[in-house]
Amino acid sequence: MEGWDPSTKSTLTQIPLLSTKAGPRDGAPWTQRLKEEYKSLIAYTQMNKSNDNDWFRISAANPEGTRWTGKCWYVHNLLKYEFDLQFDIPVTYPATAPELELPELDGKTQKMYRGGKICLTVHFKPLWAKNCPRFGIAHALCLGLAPWLAAEIPILVDSGMIKHKDDAASSTES
Repeated sequence: MEGWDPSTKSTLTQIPLLSTKAGPRDGAPWTQRLKEEYKSLIAYTQMNKSNDNDWFRISAANPEGTRWTGKCWYVHNLLKYEFDLQFDIPVTYPATAPELELPELDGKTQKMYRGGKICLTVHFKPLWAKNCPRFGIAHALCLGLAPWLAAEIPILVDSGMIKHKDDAASSTES
């Protein structure tokens, strides 16, 4: 964690680490891992809300906890840009990090793969591998999606690649 800014370090140390090394094919241990994932996500969400930094909503889209959907948002120039968020838990989880997807941004930035999967290979994947199985979904959001949004959304807005919903609505009315 050396080289990280104090805010990131503080946030990361407050997200509970996970202990169960289990993936979707592991039966009862996977259920235990899901419980840990939920506890970690709840703690991260509560911490964000208490710091007035609420920026996502997410939940399992199926009872097995292998498909997740939700919304994430980023505020730029006092305007809120909201995006659908989705991902599947890989069968090799937790050894493999989930690939976070923002489908409506597909093709709008070079730091994205087909289908709207955000690029996390250079910085995040080695960190995930080093911290397996202690990292979970909350850590992927904190150390993967949050910095990606902070780096990419201002560029996409300033270049005109994405428009605020109010701007888009007023241009279609004209």
